[in-house]
Amino acid sequence: MTFPGSPCEHVAVTLQNASHRLTIRSACVVIFWVLMASATVEASSGPNAATEIDAAASVWHYGAYLDVGYIVNFNFPENHLWRNRVTAARHNEFAPNMAYASVRKDAVKSSPWGMELGIQGGYDSERFAFLQGEREVSGADTLRHIHRANISYLVPGEKLTLTAGLFESLIGYESLYANGLNNANYTRSWLADNTPYMMFGIKAAYQISANLEVATFVINRYAHLAYTNNQPSYGTRWSYQATTQLKVMQTVYAGPDQTNTGLQFWRFYANHIAEWKGDRLTLAASYDIGTENMADRPGNPRAFVTGGNVVARWHVTGPWTVAVRPEFYWDRNGRWTGSEQFVKAVTSTVEYRIFCKRTDTIVRLEHRWDESTGAGGGFFSRGALQPGVISLTPNQHLVLLGVLWTFDSGRSK
Repeated sequence: MTFPGSPCEHVAVTLQNASHRLTIRSACVVIFWVLMASATVEASSGPNAATEIDAAASVWHYGAYLDVGYIVNFNFPENHLWRNRVTAARHNEFAPNMAYASVRKDAVKSSPWGMELGIQGGYDSERFAFLQGEREVSGADTLRHIHRANISYLVPGEKLTLTAGLFESLIGYESLYANGLNNANYTRSWLADNTPYMMFGIKAAYQISANLEVATFVINRYAHLAYTNNQPSYGTRWSYQATTQLKVMQTVYAGPDQTNTGLQFWRFYANHIAEWKGDRLTLAASYDIGTENMADRPGNPRAFVTGGNVVARWHVTGPWTVAVRPEFYWDRNGRWTGSEQFVKAVTSTVEYRIFCKRTDTIVRLEHRWDESTGAGGGFFSRGALQPGVISLTPNQHLVLLGVLWTFDSGRSK
């Protein structure tokens, strides 16, 4: 036990920070070398080693990605920023928002060890792993450049897959990357920007039947590069393919995300998704709700957040696709976004896609309208209320051009 303000407390905090930093970095190193060892064993053992090497090559994938954009914000804020946002947040200037290079090995029956490893950079990698105002872990400026770093194992029987390390979040529909499988628009929704894009820990996914999968996870915290305490968080997700076209999912999260780890201050969050996919039309609906008592505010008020959106994506013809996403987001106490606000938004996107051998180039033209009201609502605008204080306005119109380029060695030429 340490006492506030004592030398022991400062030593304990320093040791905790160092321990956490070493834990994450050591895990990434271990993940890499364990995978290399397992791949070597699989490729070099047995009488049919040459055949196994050829088969293993087909489960290895190398990739690269580049996302650049120019967003015109008609409020023309002097700081060029989108208030309370972490992705596509640089406006009225050329923005290299994301780039990464990665290697991935699939876990399959003949080669059950899998992995993901990659590095990333760009504006969208700067603040994606924290909520507004949260303290960063020591070394976060380096760790944010890790795209993925995990190993996985397909247990004999092919129903259970175990994963450890840094992996894609089980909460939410959209990806950190604008080219993500479910990202019909260039800019992400308010739900996506305020739920985890990645998770650091372990997960187990079990295929109960052809239509039903259940997964559980134990992770370091809600935002994996925020530092609040050394207690783990927990969650579960189920995914059900109701018909050939309809899929429904729910993820539930619970854990201590404040310095006071008492159960009465735990965060509880639930994410719900329904997706219908036709030959040319995709419809998806998301609804989230979260709550926690705030230990650092007088009276420990209960924070509450909720939001939802609907995505409609229609493949018109050939390379042309259009999408629209209306949404709302209510952060009653400012715990998630940093401001007490109610947001409404509508995003409309036109997409042109070019396939060339193993590359995929997407050009998106997009218009977005946001309205933020409430005690802390508003977006940055031109001018200042007083020196150093930028004025706010409740509405924001954006028009943008985004270019997304992807290389995947696993894609057919």
